[in-house]
Amino acid sequence: MVKKKYLKTKCKVTFEVPNSIAEGAEQVFLVGDFNNWDEQATRMEKKKGSTFSITLDLDPNREYQYRYLVNSRDWHNDWDADKYVPNPFSGDNSVVTTYPGDASEAK
Repeated sequence: MVKKKYLKTKCKVTFEVPNSIAEGAEQVFLVGDFNNWDEQATRMEKKKGSTFSITLDLDPNREYQYRYLVNSRDWHNDWDADKYVPNPFSGDNSVVTTYPGDASEAK
């Protein structure tokens, strides 16, 4: 799930791993354009139960591709992403948009 809060100069985006992905996970990293696809840069925090989440400050009026890396080996998409684009590895990347006022703001 992706939640957005628009401020004057940034968009606070909270990424939350679905329970179906988080179940049994020891660690989850958020990997994408915002961290140059660094697989160790953005570790998600484990919440009560089996949920992992993190909030990032992203630039407004942009699109960011991302995926979740679970236990350093399993890549997952966010099935609640704003859209999906093909990646060079025969799959898709999730995309979050930060356009103020777009329909995805309610997510």
